[in-house]
Formats: sequence, C-alpha cells, structure tokens
Amino acid sequence: MSFRDGKKALVYRELQRLRSVINSPAVNKTSVIVDASRYIQELKEKVEMLNQEIGTSQNPLPMQVTVETLEKGFLINVFLEKNCPGLLVSILESFEELGLDVLDARVSCQDNFQLEAIGENQSNAEGIDAQMVKQAAMQAISKWSENI
Repeated sequence: MSFRDGKKALVYRELQRLRSVINSPAVNKTSVIVDASRYIQELKEKVEMLNQEIGTSQNPLPMQVTVETLEKGFLINVFLEKNCPGLLVSILESFEELGLDVLDARVSCQDNFQLEAIGENQSNAEGIDAQMVKQAAMQAISKWSENI
C-alpha cells in the first residue's frame, strides 16, 4: 500500500466516523461535510436556547442596569419592571460599601423601580470604574431578590 493509498484510507475512515457521529445518510464526502455543518449549526442553536433559559431562570427579574463614566463620577440608571420595596436601600448600601457617594438621585417605585443617580468616588481615587459600580448594583439586586 502506498502512502497516498494509506492517506485515502485514513480520510475515508475519518469521514465514516464523522458520518456516524452526525447520523448522516450521505455517502459522498461533500454531502457528509454539508450534513456536519448543519449539525454544528443545530448544536449552536441548542446551546443558545439553553443559555437563554439558564439566564432567565437565574435572573427572574427583568432588569436593566447602565453606568456611564462622568468627569468626576458616574451616572447610574437602574430599571426593574416591577415595584421592589426595600431595593433602594440595598443598592445604596452596596454603593456605600464600594466607596461611592450618591450626590443626586431620582427614584420611582410606583409600578416599577427606576433609579437615576449620580455617584462620586468618596476618596477620589482611581480605583472605582463603571463596571465595578454596575456589578455592585446588580449584586444588590440579586441579594435583594434572594431575600423576598
């Protein structure tokens, strides 16, 4: 058996193995590869659906948290689609633990929860960034939701 024949046999065996893994009825190489591409796409879609289901089950509260960096602080927006008694206190405590002073805030808790706040680093150090502020707010919401 020549090297070329051996290589062809190896490719054929691997193609047959791929065909059995993806459960393809195809017999020629091109069709098996097309079926494999479809199979991979289906798997990607299933993974995406499962990730969405996991995200929904872990975070039953539809929420939106955004933090923008200002010249000397942060503009923080928190929105939840339902009224959340006690949530404001949890968020403010998390900001205090982070070392963030809330200089100005507007809050609505009637039918949903809305917070728009301007916060400033207490020590004016460079240690706090927008991502840390967002994480603090999201952790406060998560902690609050566990206690309801």
